Amino acid sequence: MSRLPPVTITVYAYECDAYGHLNEAMYLQVFERARWETIARGPGMELFRQRDIWPAVRKASVDYFRPVFPGDVLEISTEMVKLGKTSMELHHRALRPADGQLVAEATLLFVMIDGSGNPAKVPDELAALFGARVSTRSGEVVRYDVNGVSLAVDVRGDGPALLFLHGFPFNRTIWKHQLSALSGWRRIAPDLRGFGESDAPEGGYSMATYADDCAQLLDRLRLGKAVVVGLSMGGYIAFEMLRRHPDRIAGLILCDTKAEPDSAEGAKGRDETAAIARTKGAAAIAERMIPVVMGRTTLQTQPQLVQQVREMITKTPVAGIVGALEAMKTRADSTDLLRTITVPTLVVVGREDGMIPPAQARAMASAIPAATLTTIEGAGHVPPLEAPTAVSRVFSEFLEAVRDG
Repeated sequence: MSRLPPVTITVYAYECDAYGHLNEAMYLQVFERARWETIARGPGMELFRQRDIWPAVRKASVDYFRPVFPGDVLEISTEMVKLGKTSMELHHRALRPADGQLVAEATLLFVMIDGSGNPAKVPDELAALFGARVSTRSGEVVRYDVNGVSLAVDVRGDGPALLFLHGFPFNRTIWKHQLSALSGWRRIAPDLRGFGESDAPEGGYSMATYADDCAQLLDRLRLGKAVVVGLSMGGYIAFEMLRRHPDRIAGLILCDTKAEPDSAEGAKGRDETAAIARTKGAAAIAERMIPVVMGRTTLQTQPQLVQQVREMITKTPVAGIVGALEAMKTRADSTDLLRTITVPTLVVVGREDGMIPPAQARAMASAIPAATLTTIEGAGHVPPLEAPTAVSRVFSEFLEAVRDG
């Protein structure tokens, strides 16, 4: 959520009801005062007149917790929870500094309309005021409308952009340790379409679609380039971004992934897994994959983590599982792409990865000019979770070199 500086508002007697305090309707007016003050500090009120547009409230809800009286001074913060092409959702919190009490909260959905009442694009200046400063706390997400779907995104910190792309069939939380550890970077971890809390349409999945989703997400965040970190399927998406959006990539971290396409046997396995998902659900996929994605050390010594990953997979929408399997089955061969990569690249692999063995990762690293390879001991196919301290340290060292370079 955005961390815009709070606006200080004094409550006046005319804003209070017959009982001498703010009611729900008047809270909305107080929040409106704070909102306009925030906009006045940014692009200014003239923005709407110049563009012949207006932010119309489509939905509003208020929760008030403490009575507020004339003369009370409130600090009102404005947080963005969703930014769409023609809409935005803002959350207000009113704190009374005199006693430190949270007195009210409100959530409002706005749609931009033009002079004819038709939906209009959210101005870049307004999106930048709220959206470009979005930064979540642990466990929070912001939703962005991109490419026809709404993505749930964890965004933290400031600095150069670092885009994390999870693998199959996981979600953004596989990066939770790195999101906390890698300060000094703008850390962005979306749930890819079909996974986690993002939309899961019934069809339309491909590596090109995932890559375009990511490029549009960077657009929504007003970011040019990012170091892209991809695990397994996230690596396949990174390769597709290199093909379709090469100017958006400042560097690569390729974790437990490969450049080769599926073999005929591999494609058949994808179809079989999709059939299981359709008939038996995500829980069956979890039981099928846990022994494969977790390293033997993890299976033996980290039962709690194994259960967490099982639950993560079980919560994945079947539509997302089936769509991703088709996208992976039909992905392009990226072998020839490797020698064309000119951005700084780190290849990371778990020593116990049975899906993409270290030897395969080593061959891929050797095909990329100036790439470096690191093997993570005691980890299988998901080192960011299985060996988070080691992975965060390796990432940090690489990223510092990228920044200095």
